[in-house]
Amino acid sequence: MANNFTKTSVKDAGRVELHDALSLTGAEVSINALPAGASVPFVHAHKQNEEIYGILDGAGRAEIDGEVVPLAAGDWLRISPSAKRRFFAGEESGIRYICIQVKENSLASYTAQDAIIG
Repeated sequence: MANNFTKTSVKDAGRVELHDALSLTGAEVSINALPAGASVPFVHAHKQNEEIYGILDGAGRAEIDGEVVPLAAGDWLRISPSAKRRFFAGEESGIRYICIQVKENSLASYTAQDAIIG
């Protein structure tokens, strides 16, 4: 009998992309950690994928199309594909966040609309 699930652990990973580890077919998910004062070393945008960021621990900021957006644990942020973005940890605090990347406008149904009960 084939398993209908895949499990992995990323407890102490600084950065890990879960696409291969979980055999994802509809999204890319990464876990990221930046130490205090550090930043992602590049600005980037996407061709068709929006990104959803969830701040798990710490604080920092995102620069999106030139606008500075403060970030703290518990914050969630959605960024359009074409927006130019870069992430920074706080000077006094590192930051740990999850990034979920999915094709913009591809969600056909969700939660109870997509559920089969029983």
